[in-house]
Amino acid sequence: MEELEIKGQVKSKKRVADHGEVFTNPREVNAMLDMVKQETERIDSRFLEPACGNGNFLAEVLRRKLAIVEQRYAKSQQEFERYMVIAVSSIYGVDILEDNAVECRARLFKLVDEKYTSLFKDKCKDECLRSVMFLFNRNILWGDALDFTNPVTKEPIVFSEWSAVNGTMLKRRDYVFRFLVEKTHQFSLFNDEGQPAAIDEPVRDFPLIHFLKLGLDE
Repeated sequence: MEELEIKGQVKSKKRVADHGEVFTNPREVNAMLDMVKQETERIDSRFLEPACGNGNFLAEVLRRKLAIVEQRYAKSQQEFERYMVIAVSSIYGVDILEDNAVECRARLFKLVDEKYTSLFKDKCKDECLRSVMFLFNRNILWGDALDFTNPVTKEPIVFSEWSAVNGTMLKRRDYVFRFLVEKTHQFSLFNDEGQPAAIDEPVRDFPLIHFLKLGLDE
């Protein structure tokens, strides 16, 4: 692979030619996110990047959310963990290149791990980090956002809606990405009330689960 060009905006000329892959630089990312600054600082406000690359936009959204979680809840490890997991559950991405999706997950996880460790050091819980990784594996997907399928298997992209219930519990519902987009005519997963826009039934509905027990059964 050719060396990175344009300050990290391009991985290789071939990827630009084959996929139109050019990453947005940090200055532009921040300028665009500042236009919706209030939403980026809402812990549970959902963000979807339908061509997420290695996570330039999503990483900055996550940084902003984690800063709010730290500001409000750093004095209580349990509260920090709960709201950190909620923040993570609100981040969604799709990329047509598998290595980008893998790199994006790792990048976002590193942000969480570093913040969590800096605050609680040896008191950090493995189960909390496992839940975080499970969420990134469910929310950052390898897929084509134009035809709503995995590029190789052609299986439909399915996203999970995560909703906090009764403090420490999460509710998961899975929805087919194509139906969400076709019903809303925009890349928006869920409406302001946290409900799937104009979708009556999920493709799968899960029982409530404690936020520290995500991924135990999968």
